[in-house]
Amino acid sequence: MADKSTIARPYAKAAFEEARDLGRLGPWSDALHTAAAVISDSRVEALLGNPRVTPEELAALVIEIAGPQLDEEGRNFVRTLADNRRLPLLPEISALFDDLKSEAEGVVDVTVTSAAPLDDSQRGKLASALERRLGRSVRLQCATDPALIGGAVLRAGDLVIDGSLRGRLERIAYELTA
Repeated sequence: MADKSTIARPYAKAAFEEARDLGRLGPWSDALHTAAAVISDSRVEALLGNPRVTPEELAALVIEIAGPQLDEEGRNFVRTLADNRRLPLLPEISALFDDLKSEAEGVVDVTVTSAAPLDDSQRGKLASALERRLGRSVRLQCATDPALIGGAVLRAGDLVIDGSLRGRLERIAYELTA
């Protein structure tokens, strides 16, 4: 079976192109997040595989719960997903949409995992250095992991920069045993 993101990608691209053409990237992103949250609820997930529940009923349920967050285009999008039995892909579609939106806006999300919490000054210096390196605006998400011992690990899409002490020790151990 194909990977979920492979199946979700054309839907995310179509939603992105529609939202971009309407100049409503932000509202569409919010609407997709809301619809994905509805689909991720365990009570709704149980209905997705139920043969007694029609796609039209599922679409109506998602539209009703999402409420005004979905405009007419958003409601039509949910109906299309339901007709094609793709509602379970809404979380992946939402994530892919956000990736396309960030790329179009010239923003990259960077996850920084450090051994100790970063203060505002460190975050600012790190963000400006990453903006110079990546050539895009940076949105930092910070986490801590004491197991890193020292330093930090940065993840921006496929790019991983491991500046942690644990990573250095692992590389040294590998070189010594190789």
